[in-house]
Amino acid sequence: MLESQRGFLLLAFAAVSFFLFLEWQDLQTVKLAPPAKPVPSSVLETVAINDVPAVSDTAVATTDVPDATAAEVPTTDLPSVQPSTVPVSSSRYIEVVTDTLRVVIDRQGGDIVEADLLQYRESTEDNSPPVRILSQAGRTHIAQSGIIANQGPDAGATRAEYQSPVSSATMAADAETLDVPLTWTNEAGVSFSKTYRFKRGSHAVELIAAIDNRSSEQVNARLFAQLKRDRHAENGAFMGMSAYTGAAYGATDHKFEKYPFEDMDETKLDVKTDGGWVAYLQHYFISAWVPGSETGNALYSRVLADKQSIIGLLQPAFAVAPGQSQSTSATLYVGPKIQDDLAKLASGLDLTVDYGFLWWIGQPLFWALTLLHSWVGNWGVAIILVTVVVKLLLYPLANAQYRSFAKMRVLAPKLQQLKERHGDDRQAMSQAMMELYRKEKVNPLGGCLPLLITMPVFLALYWVLMESVELRHAPFMLWINDLSVMDPYYVLPILMGASMWFMQKLQPVSPTMDPMQQKMMQYLPVIMSVFFLWFPAGLVLYWLVNNLLSIAQQVYITKRVEAEAAKKK
Repeated sequence: MLESQRGFLLLAFAAVSFFLFLEWQDLQTVKLAPPAKPVPSSVLETVAINDVPAVSDTAVATTDVPDATAAEVPTTDLPSVQPSTVPVSSSRYIEVVTDTLRVVIDRQGGDIVEADLLQYRESTEDNSPPVRILSQAGRTHIAQSGIIANQGPDAGATRAEYQSPVSSATMAADAETLDVPLTWTNEAGVSFSKTYRFKRGSHAVELIAAIDNRSSEQVNARLFAQLKRDRHAENGAFMGMSAYTGAAYGATDHKFEKYPFEDMDETKLDVKTDGGWVAYLQHYFISAWVPGSETGNALYSRVLADKQSIIGLLQPAFAVAPGQSQSTSATLYVGPKIQDDLAKLASGLDLTVDYGFLWWIGQPLFWALTLLHSWVGNWGVAIILVTVVVKLLLYPLANAQYRSFAKMRVLAPKLQQLKERHGDDRQAMSQAMMELYRKEKVNPLGGCLPLLITMPVFLALYWVLMESVELRHAPFMLWINDLSVMDPYYVLPILMGASMWFMQKLQPVSPTMDPMQQKMMQYLPVIMSVFFLWFPAGLVLYWLVNNLLSIAQQVYITKRVEAEAAKKK
C-alpha cells in the first residue's frame, strides 16, 4: 500500500505539471505574426490609416440599432485600408503628460496613438524606459474613436484633421484634471468636438464627444470607440510559452470572454448589450474602452487585410436638432490590471486578471497577500506569512498525514520481517500487510488527502504570482529583486530541492517497493528542482517555506508517535 502512496505522490506532481501546461495552453495565442521591422521609435514619423466603421450615405437611425444600416455592427466585408495623404509633420501630434501617463494624440481622427505608463518600467534597471502600451511606431496598438454622422469627421475616405488650441499639455502640479480639446467644423456649420479628460492618479481617460449643430438640418450621429493592434506577442514568456495576448470583451450575459485572434479570423463579433466593454489583454497590462451609455451598445470586430485586428463598440445613435448641442462619452483605460480600478470602470473588467479555473482559491490568496503586504511592506515576507497561514489552516489534515508517515516508520521493522517470511509471494505479503495495518490501526493512504488540498493551493498561488501586476518587479531581499521572474542564481530552486530530499528521508521506506520506483523517488527532488528553475521566485519561495514548515511538523509528530510506541512496549 505504501507503494500506492508513493505512486500517488508522483502522480500528483505530474498533475501539477499537466495542469500548468493546460493553463498556459489555454492562455497561449494562435501563431502570432512576426514583429514588424524596427522603425524610428517616435510616433511622429508614422501615418494614420482610415479604418473606422463604414458609414453609408443615409442618416444614422435615431432609434434602436436597425439592420443593414450604418448604425449596425459591420456585417459586410471590410473596407480597403488606404494610407492617408496628409503630410506628416510634428504639428499633427499633441503630446500630453500627467503624473501617470504620457500619451500622443493624432489630430487626424483624434486618436490616441501612443501611451506610456510613467509609473511602470520595462525592467528593474535604473535607466529602463516606461512601459509602452499604445504605439504605431514599429508595431500597431492604438485607441481610436470618432463620431459617425453625415458630413461628419469620419464620413469621408480620409478622416478629418481636428484643430486644437494646444500643441502639448502637461498636468499642473496642483491640478486634478487636464482637458485636451479637439474640434472640427464641416461646411454646413456643424461643429464636432472630442475632449480627452485626464485625471490625476488615474489610467482612465474620459472621452467627451459633442456636436454643436449650427446648420439647418438635423444631425444623426453615433460614437464609436475601438482598439486596433497587430499580433505581435508581448513579454511574459515562460518555458517557451506566452501569457495570453489578445482581445476580450464583456457583455450582459458574458462578464468576461476571451476572443483570441484565431476566433476573430473565423467569426466577427456581433453582440448587443447593456453596458459592456472591449479590450486587448497582455501580460500585466490592458487597454480597454468602456461605453458611457448604459444601454443599447453594440460590440464588433474586424480583421484588416494585413491581419491587424480591431475590436470596438458603437454607442446608441442620437439626434441633434438645428441650433442644439449634445454630447456623449466613453472611457479609455490604458494601464496595469489593478482589480479595484478595473471593477470601478465596468462590470467584469476586473476578471481580466485571470487566475484560471482555481480563481476561487486565487482570489482569497491575493486578498491575504495584499493585506499582509499592507502590514509588512515586502511582498516576499507577505508570501512567507501567507504560507504560514495556509499551513495553519491545513494543520489538521497535515497532522493526519504526518502521523500516518510516522506510524509507517514504526512499522517498518515488522514489514521487513513479513517480507523475509513471505519472500516473493506477493499475494500472501499483501494479505499479511493489510492484517498488520488493521491490527495497528494504520491507514497507509492517510497522507493522500492533504496532498490533494496542497496542490490546488500551489496552482492557485502560481497564477496569483503570474497575473497580479502588484508583484511585478517586487523585490524581496539580497539578489531577489523581482519575485515575478525566476531566481537569477537558482538558489531558491536548489534549496527547495534539498528540502524535498530531506523530507523524503523522513518518510518511511517500504521493503516491498519496486526498485525502479525507488530510483524514481530518489531522483524526484532533482527533477522538481530542474522544473522549478524557471518558476517565479515568489512561487519557489512559497514552496521552500512550505517544505521547511512541513519538515518541522513532520519531525515533531514523528517524535511524538515514536514516544507513544515506546510506551506501549
